[in-house]
Amino acid sequence: MTTTSSDKRLESWAPPPAEPSRVGITLETFILEGQLGFPAATGTFTSLLNQIGLAAKLVTAKVRRAGLARLLGYTGQTNVQGELVQKLDEEANETLLSVLGRRRHCAAVASEELDSIRITSTDRRAKYLVVFDPLDGSSNIDVNISIGTIFGVLRKHADGEGATEADFLRPGRELVAAGYILYGSSTMLVITTGHGGVHGFTYDPTVGEFFLSHENIRIPERASLYSINEGNSAYWGDDVRRWNAWLKEEDKATNRPYGARYVGSLVADAHRTLMKGGIFAYPADRKSKQGKLRLLYEANPFAFVFEAAGGKATTGTQRILDITPTELHQRVPLVLGSPRDVDIFESFARGDR
Repeated sequence: MTTTSSDKRLESWAPPPAEPSRVGITLETFILEGQLGFPAATGTFTSLLNQIGLAAKLVTAKVRRAGLARLLGYTGQTNVQGELVQKLDEEANETLLSVLGRRRHCAAVASEELDSIRITSTDRRAKYLVVFDPLDGSSNIDVNISIGTIFGVLRKHADGEGATEADFLRPGRELVAAGYILYGSSTMLVITTGHGGVHGFTYDPTVGEFFLSHENIRIPERASLYSINEGNSAYWGDDVRRWNAWLKEEDKATNRPYGARYVGSLVADAHRTLMKGGIFAYPADRKSKQGKLRLLYEANPFAFVFEAAGGKATTGTQRILDITPTELHQRVPLVLGSPRDVDIFESFARGDR
């Protein structure tokens, strides 16, 4: 058989080499390598992200020893949300405030546990703001169920000027980084800067470092899992009731019925949804007419993460990242997950089904 010149070209062709995996590198190295892609970078953003990593280590230590260090139970105080403050809530909040104020890169923070913003640096060069829920899932602390920290990073409006509350009241699409720390069977930090994918780092307490364990996380297009507090079903609107009933119907063509998974800790439920696919929903209802979850500290960071991983996040009728906050502790309905599953929820919300 005669070999033509075109055959020879095909034989000599080889696909370009795949990007080498970075699994196993430390969080600090990963962040520094990201900085190298931006020659004009000053290192302040890198330093800020590393400080968040340090805070995660410190809070992990407190969570792991909570039962022995008498950090379980309530302080006797009530926060701005009208919720009883857990001792570990307070510890996590103070830890984040202390760490974020050290290197003078963070001008101010807004926390779920604080009435108003807290100025962390008066240095005119401080150009970043951090929003956070220091310890999500407070009701699960005393029963040893997974809890977590949620955070988002914004750039301050004007360099050289002091931070104000208005700096924080911006739509989530303006975040420059977001993520969460899950304190479960292991401690895992998941982070994205929006354009570089979503990456998960697992903490190794034997060496005191976070190592890249889940590179470029992508949520499945669709999955037969749903997560919602069905104890609130008496308060749901008709659209949510119809959607919930649809999930439970048997139909092999659409892989129904869906399996129910609900922990009651947003970090745990959202993390499982991100990794396994499906949908998490905390819709508005007669009890929580504006929604239950906080826009700045919970909905925006998770929406930023899910969209970067190929998922969707919505109120049911509006993209979460397009909402302009009007107050620090604003609440919203939150539906996030696999894009096709969220689309189905929205079709019920519109009344198409």
